[in-house]
Amino acid sequence: MTETIKRDKFVSLTYTITDEKNEVLERIDMPVNYIHGRESQVIEKIEQALEGCEQGDEISVELKPEEGFGEHQPELTFTDDLDNVPQEFRHVGAEVEFQNDKGESRVFRVSKIEGGKLTVDGNHPFAGKVITYNIKVNTVRDATPDEIVNGAAQTPSLH
Repeated sequence: MTETIKRDKFVSLTYTITDEKNEVLERIDMPVNYIHGRESQVIEKIEQALEGCEQGDEISVELKPEEGFGEHQPELTFTDDLDNVPQEFRHVGAEVEFQNDKGESRVFRVSKIEGGKLTVDGNHPFAGKVITYNIKVNTVRDATPDEIVNGAAQTPSLH
């Protein structure tokens, strides 16, 4: 009998994320696992779309910015003279974590280096974009009692 995805099922899946031009932004070939209907990092709209799917099913779920990674916030983008930035952060893609006065921290990525200036961005790279998760369901089975309490090994990165 084929198992369907519902509460307390262990689910293993792989996926790609594409943009509006169908260009691949991210590919996850190493299966990610979660327990359906339990607290996980799976985006709610994706979990809802997976409900009732079976092993081998492939689905696509489009997320608008407000459903996924939020709108791009210009106030989280900062530019400074390259000379003021330590050498190890002087390349696009470099990440640095900053902490505010309240002790809250956020990761900023170097997004641009141009004209002696370096720009860091604290937005998620997919912020402000309409993206599509193209998901393949690899495994569906009953979760063990331990998995229900503690979650599946290898928490998902559908966040």
